[in-house]
Amino acid sequence: QVQLVESGGGLVQAGGSLRLSCAAASGRFFSNYAMGWFRQAPGKEREFVAAISRSGGSTYYADSVKGRFTISRDGTKNTVVLQMNSLKPEESAVYYCVAGASPSELASQLRYDFRGQGSQVTVSS
Repeated sequence: QVQLVESGGGLVQAGGSLRLSCAAASGRFFSNYAMGWFRQAPGKEREFVAAISRSGGSTYYADSVKGRFTISRDGTKNTVVLQMNSLKPEESAVYYCVAGASPSELASQLRYDFRGQGSQVTVSS
């Protein structure tokens, strides 16, 4: 079982920023998978947020976060980072780091192969 460990969640005021990180336990694993972030709020369905290709050359974003969120990956550290700016209260949710076959599959089908334990993000109004 591949381990994905998220960090960086917390409480922030509306309009503020947070940076989520996800560390993969294995470098060989990390280089073989597209990476992404989903989120899920209580009582709501799982929602795609952002994804990045194996090489880092292609990124995908939900329309609701374009221009505010940035996903990146660092192969030397086996980490993927989601920088979130101008956060809104309705974006409060548990954010999950995911790994899958391709960023387009993560984005369109919400299908992943591995998932982290989740990190709580709370945006106060």
